[in-house]
Amino acid sequence: MDRLRQSGAKPTPGAGSSHLNTGRALVYLAVCIVLIGLNLRTLYSSFSAILPEITSATGMSAALVSALTTVPVLLLGVCAPAAPSLSRRFGAERVILAAMVVLTAGLAARGLGAAPALLAGTIACGAAIAVVNVLLPSLVKRDFQHRLGTMSGLYTGAICASAALGAGFTHPIYAATESWQFGLFSWTLPAAVVVLLFAPLALRRKPARISKAVGGPSVWRSHTAWQVTIFMVLQAMMSFSVFAWLAPILRERGVDGGTAGLMVAVSILLQVAGSFLAPAIAARCYDQRTINLVIALLTGGGFALSIFGPLELIWVWIAMLGLGQGSMTALALTMIVLRTRDAATASHLSGMMQGVGYGVGSSGTLLVGVLYEGTGTFTAAGVMFLVVGVLGAVFGYRAGRRRIVGEDMQS
Repeated sequence: MDRLRQSGAKPTPGAGSSHLNTGRALVYLAVCIVLIGLNLRTLYSSFSAILPEITSATGMSAALVSALTTVPVLLLGVCAPAAPSLSRRFGAERVILAAMVVLTAGLAARGLGAAPALLAGTIACGAAIAVVNVLLPSLVKRDFQHRLGTMSGLYTGAICASAALGAGFTHPIYAATESWQFGLFSWTLPAAVVVLLFAPLALRRKPARISKAVGGPSVWRSHTAWQVTIFMVLQAMMSFSVFAWLAPILRERGVDGGTAGLMVAVSILLQVAGSFLAPAIAARCYDQRTINLVIALLTGGGFALSIFGPLELIWVWIAMLGLGQGSMTALALTMIVLRTRDAATASHLSGMMQGVGYGVGSSGTLLVGVLYEGTGTFTAAGVMFLVVGVLGAVFGYRAGRRRIVGEDMQS
């Protein structure tokens, strides 16, 4: 039986339906989606991987460092709502292609070395990633109705893997070239390759636009849409805090720098594993209440225990956090395709949940810093993540019910 129907949704023909008629074309699109995903987090992890070397070489101010780490996350929320409108006007594939061109240019600008170019390139990348984040689920919904779990796992796994790539390879590139500029610029190359591969698919056909259905459901009035969105907010609060704070947390607990870096890398690799497995399992379930609840508690508990759990079991806590965080991120994105009937609604839900989710969720990293500054330890942040995990379980449970956006006004 179609996994989509098992989740309570049915394919709807029309503007959002697939326009790829051959298996070869679908495979090519799937490969492109995965390759695009592999470029969506290197912006964040590559900069932090060589931040000490950059600040040492440039004398960069703390204010500029803060801007370069927080602005691109905020842009994920600010720019996401524009993606559905752009898609309706120009077609999803062409908008994604244009965004990837902007991403490539922004990554190149970061490698020029000058502070204005670094900031401008980071802003361009953040805006481009926001648009692609929103539109990829609508392509999956439109063209892979028969493989929703598999494709959701593949592209969310690729997104997590991109963070691991940036964290793991940027410093070795810097060490080999003795140039922090090239360490950042090197991530231009895979983005440019994706542009070249995706361009023929996006340009050679008339785009299949996702048009706004007359009298269609308003995601902003849907109870289910808000439950999915709040689930996204809570996972985002933890997700970006891992990138920004996990290494400092481990260092404060007495873990040496090399081991702390290894632990962060292992955590991110386990995120990849979780992001591959969770959507496929979720798509085979009658509903997703139980898996959402368990994974949210696993993530919050793993983060909290990494802060104040017994140090002898730190690898266990890191494993819990990695598997939980990757699964929770993937499940939040998978809810887009499982809680909607068509690609148009999926696009609007994606814009809403990522706009609000990343916009509000970016406060997580700020709150950790504020709590640490006020208390002198990360213990208060650990309590915060326990609370976030419990709230994630509550809203994940509700988001996992067999409800469809637009058909749930009385829920």
